[in-house]
Amino acid sequence: MADGSRVPGVGDLAPDFTLPATPDGEPLTLSSFRGSRHVLLAFYVFDFSPG
Repeated sequence: MADGSRVPGVGDLAPDFTLPATPDGEPLTLSSFRGSRHVLLAFYVFDFSPG
């Protein structure tokens, strides 16, 4: 990757990230779910796009 970070592989922990806000205005981080519940991250190419 251009910024020098490593792309996670299947089964690796995803790097932490923060989403702008939940409906109550609080930011949501991936790390807030670690150790407490299962998390599934799904990425879809061209989802919600015209092409």
